[in-house]
Amino acid sequence: MTRTAMTSDAKRNNSKPKEAGREGVFDRELEDLPQELRWREWMGRIEAVLFASATPVGREDLARVVGQGASVEMLIEDTQAELSGRPYELVEVAGGWMFRTKTQFVEAIKAAADLGDQSLAFTEMEMGVLCAIAYHQPIDRAGLKDVFGKEVSRDLLARLRFKDLIASGPRAPRPGAPHTFVTTEKFLLTFDLQTLRDLPELDLAVVNADETTRTA
Repeated sequence: MTRTAMTSDAKRNNSKPKEAGREGVFDRELEDLPQELRWREWMGRIEAVLFASATPVGREDLARVVGQGASVEMLIEDTQAELSGRPYELVEVAGGWMFRTKTQFVEAIKAAADLGDQSLAFTEMEMGVLCAIAYHQPIDRAGLKDVFGKEVSRDLLARLRFKDLIASGPRAPRPGAPHTFVTTEKFLLTFDLQTLRDLPELDLAVVNADETTRTA
C-alpha cells in the first residue's frame, strides 16, 4: 500500500494553475487521477528522473516533477521498498539520490563484461594521500610532507586530480601562498559518503596513512 501524503496547504492550493514546460503544460498535481494512482505516477516520475541521471539528484530537482504536497522523502522510501528484491538500490549520497548496483553483484558484473572502472584503482600511496587530504583539507604539499615525513610527488597529486577526486582549494597562509587541495563531490560518490562528516574516526585514518607510508 502506497502513501497518500497531501498536506493541508497543498489541498488549499489545488486550484493553482499547472506549470508550463518547454513543450506545453506539465501537470505536476495530477488532480484528475485518484489519489492512489497519483502517488504511483509520482513514484514513477521520481524513478525515471533518477534512472536517467548518472549523478545524484537533489530534493529540489525531484520536487519539480511531483505535486506541491507530495513528500519527496516518502516517495523515495516507497520506491526503495519496491526495489528491495532487485540487484540495484536507490541510495542517498552527496546531497541527493541515485541508483547503485548492490555490492554483492559487483563481481558478477566484472566477470560478465569486465565493466570495472580501472581508472579508480589506487596504489597504497595514492590512497594514503587521498585519506590525508580528506581529513586535513585544505592542505598544501608542505602539509602533506608533514603528514608523511617525505615529499608527495606532483605526479601522484596529478593522478588524483585526473580522477576528479581532488581539486584546488584556497591559498595556504605560507610564503608564496601555495595552492591547497580539497576533495570533490566525486570523492563522496566513490566512497559512498553523504558528506565529509561521514568519514570514519580520524585515528583510524592516521593509522592507515602511517601504514601506507611504511609500505610505499
